[in-house]
Amino acid sequence: MEIQLPKSTFLRMSCRKCKNEQIVFNKASTVVKCMKCEAEIATPTGGLAELKGKVLQRL
Repeated sequence: MEIQLPKSTFLRMSCRKCKNEQIVFNKASTVVKCMKCEAEIATPTGGLAELKGKVLQRL
């Protein structure tokens, strides 16, 4: 019996506008905005979110 790994992860992302770093879920169901400048970082698509920031690390 094989244990399956989850297909969803958290991502450490950098805002392209102000370079602020924050953690985002890769299957976000709502629009994720930067906590500093309020630029959109990720938008929902029904599956994996469309990422608009720079991915720094998978957690």
